[in-house]
This record gives sequence, structure tokens and C-alpha cells, in this order.
Amino acid sequence: MGWLPSAPQLKTNPLTIAAAAEKAGKPVPQYVAEGLKSGALQMSCEDPDDPKNFPRNLFVWRSNLLGSSGKGHEYFLKHLIGTKHGVQGKDLGEMGEQRPREVAWHEEAPEGKLDLLVTIDFRMSSTCMYSDIVLPTATWYEKNDLNTSDMHPFIHPLTKAVDPLWECRSDWEIFKGFAKKFSELAPGHLGVEKDTVLVPLQHDTPSELGQPFEPKEWKKGECEPIPGKTMPGVVVVERDYPNVYKRFTALGPLMEKIGNGGKGIAWNTAHEVEFLKKLNGVVADEGLTKGMPRIDSDIDATEVILTLAPETNGEVAVKSWDALSKATGREHAHLARSRQDDKIRFRDVVAQPRKIISSPTWSGIESEEVSYNAGYTNVHELIPWRTLTGRQQLYVDHPWMRAFGEGFVTYKPPVDLKTVKPLLGQKENGNKEIVLNFITPHQKWGIHSTYTDNLLQLTLSRGGPIVWISETDAKEAGIEDNDWIELFNTNGALSARAVVSQRVKSGMCMMYHAQEKIVNVPGSETTKTRGIHNSVTRAITKPTHMIGGYAQLSYGFNYYGTVGSNRDEFVVLRKMSNVDWMEEPHELAAAE
Repeated sequence: MGWLPSAPQLKTNPLTIAAAAEKAGKPVPQYVAEGLKSGALQMSCEDPDDPKNFPRNLFVWRSNLLGSSGKGHEYFLKHLIGTKHGVQGKDLGEMGEQRPREVAWHEEAPEGKLDLLVTIDFRMSSTCMYSDIVLPTATWYEKNDLNTSDMHPFIHPLTKAVDPLWECRSDWEIFKGFAKKFSELAPGHLGVEKDTVLVPLQHDTPSELGQPFEPKEWKKGECEPIPGKTMPGVVVVERDYPNVYKRFTALGPLMEKIGNGGKGIAWNTAHEVEFLKKLNGVVADEGLTKGMPRIDSDIDATEVILTLAPETNGEVAVKSWDALSKATGREHAHLARSRQDDKIRFRDVVAQPRKIISSPTWSGIESEEVSYNAGYTNVHELIPWRTLTGRQQLYVDHPWMRAFGEGFVTYKPPVDLKTVKPLLGQKENGNKEIVLNFITPHQKWGIHSTYTDNLLQLTLSRGGPIVWISETDAKEAGIEDNDWIELFNTNGALSARAVVSQRVKSGMCMMYHAQEKIVNVPGSETTKTRGIHNSVTRAITKPTHMIGGYAQLSYGFNYYGTVGSNRDEFVVLRKMSNVDWMEEPHELAAAE
């Protein structure tokens, strides 16, 4: 229905579709729509276990996918990587449970879909441990870079105080190296190709109102497949593979042709492009990028961002507010006009912190009189809220929301995910088993997915993985503070030390997320593997998070979409009777 993105997208090689459409004498969007309707083309998500639809290559850039964000860690190990895992449940087919009706069923689930896993990181994370190739990158003070977010009003520079150690390179140099080598190898394999891309019905685009009243599914014959309305948008993107490096190291022509923008508005940036030509210099080499602004070094890249962003270029900020005024009919540029001549350069923020400039990208303002708070411009500038009504909306009348009884905010008790009962009392170790709700709050002794294995952070805590439980539950299970405990269900198992606390509510346990399994982690008695906080979870998507084409309930990259809903997870918890550090050679362990 086009509500969400997916990858890979089509079972057919997308580099061949444009040529096939041209041969058939049809526009590519029409060709794809007709092909999906007839069955000549198929979405990869309809049969994810077909080898043609496997994600073959995965590059992880400083994301601890397997040690932090991957809900269902053991399933990742089993099906994506194809290595030793701790999954203890049976497939639906073995259990005689209801099977999916619209996704192809395979009696044998594939194990090991990936051919290549590459991780770029400055530390040996859990993800690195499972990677085929690990590329060591520079840390914060070994490179030039920028760091900021919507949570604070300053641009933070990262500066190169010392050179990267050994063979480490900065992120910029690593990706630049990829681009250069890829361009050298591409001729003879890939040239200038036309790639057919399916685009979800995105927020802040006309497609967000693709199905505002009643969702209908073309595959069931309820409506026709219309790109950008009842199915994904279809876009043909030119991929010039032999010139990837040239394109990577230059600012392309679209900034002069169509300008920059975001959140449904756009503005002209021709003046900024000319400025960048003088600041960074232009590409002198012959080829398609000759005369374009150069992005050769990491500092060049930061200058491009700082020049084009309204938050760091006052002239652009005024233009962006003027662009919004065309939609609202009100004058907003006064929010940035006092700083219209401010142009923050990389060396400016290195020398001194610089506060950013108010931008329509955000709903707060940067002011000496008003603290930054979300929704300020909606209230005081009378800018419509990004909702179906243009107001703060407490009631959502989408049919799916009403079907779930969630038109208004409402409490729902935990759903029975059926992960505990099959194992209760089945793998006893002599200690009492209790069932608790498993919660994974944000990291306490680390920063997001990083530094939990740092000696200072380990020293501040218990020196390894910990799970917090209430005094009441600890007493019932015969557990004392700092005991080794095991948590398990059909998804997998983990071992950790117990933190017994009166601050924890009875009936639940907490394990702060992103605790690595590479430091001070014994093996599970149940699975004989080392588990992590996501070993007992599984990716469960909530249907109401999948709604699209409905104003504020439309996909937005990094803003709105599905999440791994694992707050309903329950585990069996017990004291360990045998703490096995699994230090014997793998061959001996396998023999036993």
C-alpha cells in the first residue's frame, strides 16, 4: 500500500525495470503498477525467505546493531548471519500455529542470508565480533567533524587533536576510499544505470494524504494501484557507478537547479553554491563534476553543511522562513532577520561555541528571552500543526485506530506473546523460577550504544551485565544482591548479576539497554551461549504504527514509522546454579 519502506524492494533487479518499461512503450510508474497488479513483478516483502530477496550485503556505520538496537538478537544470529544462536522456540509450522496468509511460507527457514557484514567502528563492539570485515575508524578527537541534534542549540565541532592510531581512518576518508575503489572496479560491470526506486507515502509531501478517509488495498481488488496514492511512488534514479567517486567529492548540480528544503518547503540556494565555489574551490579535473564546488576533505564537507543549513547561515534561514510564509500567508522571517548576516564557519565553532539560528525545520526558536520548547512557533506564529486538522489532535479517527480502540490515548495491558509458558519448568536447575515483565530502559552506564565496555563505566557499575529486580521478587526466588541470575524465554537467554532494589516495582525487572556481551559475561545454563539484553526480545511490529497516507500518520525517515515494541515481553528468571565462563576451546565444548 506504499505506507512503509522496505529493502530489498522488488524481486526483479531494479536496474532492469526502466529498460523493460521503455521496451514496452510505457512510463516506468505505469509499468510497475501494472506489473504488480498482474503478478509479473513482486515485492520482496511478499517472500522474504526466497534467496532472490535476501539482503546480501550489510554495512554498519558506528551503529551497534547486534549489541544495542536489534530487537531479537538471537534471530539476527540465526537467520541473518547464520551462526550459533540461542533461539529456543519452534517455528510456527512445527507448532501448528496460524501462518501468514499474504507472505509466502517456507517449511525450512533460511539461516544465514547475508554474504557480507562490514562494520565501521572505533571499538570492538558486539556487532564487530560477528562481522566479516571491521574497518577501524577515528575517534572523536582524531578527526574533523560536526555533531548536533534537535535537543540542544549549539553546533559541536570535533577536531583532530592527534592522528588516528595505526590503520584507523576518519569516517570521511573511509567512505571516500569506498567510492574511489568502487569507481575503479565498476567499468565492465556497471555503467550509467537507471534504478527504479519505490518511495513510501512520506510525511510533508502530497502523498501524506494519499488515503485520508478509508484505506483500501489494491491487491485485494479494493482499488487500482496508483503510484504515490494507493501504492508506493515510483522514481527512476540515475546511478553513474563509474563516477561515484567524482560525485562523492563534489556538490552536485541540483542545489543550483532546484535548491534545498525540508518539511515540505524549499528555497533557492544558487547564491550559497557560488559561495562554496570560492570557499572550497572548484573541481579542476575533466569530467561531469568539473567546475562544481569541491568536497575533498572532511572540513570541506562540514563547510557545505554549514553553508546550506538555515541553522548556521542567517541568509538561508531568512529564505527558509520566507518559503514557509508562502504556505501560511504570514510573515515569519523576523525570527531570523536579526542574524541574517551570520554565517558560521567550521573554524568559528572550533574557536568558540556558536548558537544556531531559528529555522522552520524545528518548532522551537533560538532566543535570549524564550527557552527552547517544542511547538513554540505553532502557538505564537500561528503555524498549523502537521496533523490532519492542522491543530493539536487528541482524537484520531483512522479506521485502524478505531478498530484497536485507540482513537484516544488509552491503556492496554500487556499482550501474551507466548514466549514463557513453553519453557516453564522444562529446564530446571534446582532454583525457583519466577515470571517477570522485562523492561529495557535507556542506558545508564554508557552513551547510547557506546562505552558500556569502558573500564571507567564498568567500575561505576557492577563490571558487567546487570538486571534490576525488586526486593519482593528477589526474596521469592531466593536471590540476593549481586547473585548471578539467568533470564530466558523462547526467544533466547541471558546471564547477569542481580541488583536487588526497593526502587523496582514487583512483577517486573529492568536491564538497561546496550550492555555488551564481550566483557564479564558467563554463558547461559539454558542455551550454552552468551546472551545480551535483546536475546529475550523479538521484533514485534504494532499494526497501528504501520498506518500511512494519513497526514501525521505517514512515514518520515528517523521521525515516524514502526518501532520494535518489546514492552510486553516476559521472561523466566532464576538464580544460576553453575556459572560457566565458557573458556574451554570451542572443539571441546562442541564434543561435550
